[in-house]
Amino acid sequence: MTMDNVHEQPEPHCCDSSDTGAGVRTSHHSDKTKANLISRLNRIEGQIRGVKGLIERDTYCDDVLNQIAAIQSALNGVGKLLLEGHMKSCVIERIQSGDEEVIDELLITVKKLMK
Repeated sequence: MTMDNVHEQPEPHCCDSSDTGAGVRTSHHSDKTKANLISRLNRIEGQIRGVKGLIERDTYCDDVLNQIAAIQSALNGVGKLLLEGHMKSCVIERIQSGDEEVIDELLITVKKLMK
């Protein structure tokens, strides 16, 4: 999938708000969604290695900064997909089950993403 498909609807997934025994909640993404996210993260990982190489080769700072901006944009795309899926499944399910604490959790997360 290309970055042009950022607005593609993520497939629904269910976040398990129960504990796994280790104090960690889990998320259950569809295979398609998981593959999409992993593919995006692999590309971002490659971009980061590329920036490291640019710095090692003393590349012009503006060129490096432009690559960093592209990486930040790609990470924002991953975050948007995860946030959308989370809101459409996990948050709705928890509110429907009477757990309104999820709203405060979501607000904290959105504030972090907007920094």
